[in-house]
Amino acid sequence: MSTKTYDPITPHAVAFIGLGVMGYAMAGHLARAGHKVTVYNRTTAKAERWVQEYGGTLAKTPAEAAQGADIVFACVGNDDDLRSVTTGEHGAFAAMKAGAIFVDHTTASANVARELSAIARKRGFAFVDAPVSGGNLGAINGVLTVMCGGDAAAFEKMKPVAMAYSKAVTLLGDSGAGQLAKMVNQICIAGLVQGLSEAIAFGQKAGLDMNAVLDVISKGAAQSWQMENRGPTMVRDEFDFGFAVDWMRKDLGLCLDEARRNGACLPVTALVDQFYAEVQAMGGGRWDTSSLIRRLR
Repeated sequence: MSTKTYDPITPHAVAFIGLGVMGYAMAGHLARAGHKVTVYNRTTAKAERWVQEYGGTLAKTPAEAAQGADIVFACVGNDDDLRSVTTGEHGAFAAMKAGAIFVDHTTASANVARELSAIARKRGFAFVDAPVSGGNLGAINGVLTVMCGGDAAAFEKMKPVAMAYSKAVTLLGDSGAGQLAKMVNQICIAGLVQGLSEAIAFGQKAGLDMNAVLDVISKGAAQSWQMENRGPTMVRDEFDFGFAVDWMRKDLGLCLDEARRNGACLPVTALVDQFYAEVQAMGGGRWDTSSLIRRLR
């Protein structure tokens, strides 16, 4: 259980749509911070379990969850899932009140963020794209990094509420900017994990004590979060935690699609994406992204 402490703020009526690996804990932090939370999840049993653990209210549809909420948070799978819970049948947008804010934590395309922001604006409420970084442990411990795009006034209203599960919530530009920043994040991680995989595999073949090597080099210029948190588990060949390969491939697909639109060159990202496809073919779709090293063993 997280030991996070919460800054005192005025309690809000909020909804949380999507209680997956990330959303379950994020919604829990909102409840612990004192907000009145209504939850919706496609699998009702999980929402029932959440209510038993945290209190709050269970809704049968996204629209029911959004009814009367000051802020509606969502964390679902992809663009299609996001459209389904917002503008689809029984979607949240149909029930949101004027002046409310929809905060989307899904890692999705910049295009869908702009699309839904325009719809929200016409209906009298705001939309903030707000993908997160930090993985399931970041969600559990309430220390996520949140990258936001959208209206500045709406951002200022949602930020103190989102701090319940975050260590940093930052506005980076207009609608879509949050999603673009998350793409930058994933591009960085893809290259880092591939480099770390090659380094560990090389060191092991050279007969080095890689735990000792990582301990030394993590204090120098090669240091990274991935090295400190995933290096030792890669040495031990452990991949049953963290951010799954299937999810990373979805994210890298978004990066490559956007690059085709904006003309950016992503040769390493494209290569690592294919390496992850090989890991999937090995049966590793649900392994942690650090499982890239499996290709080299």
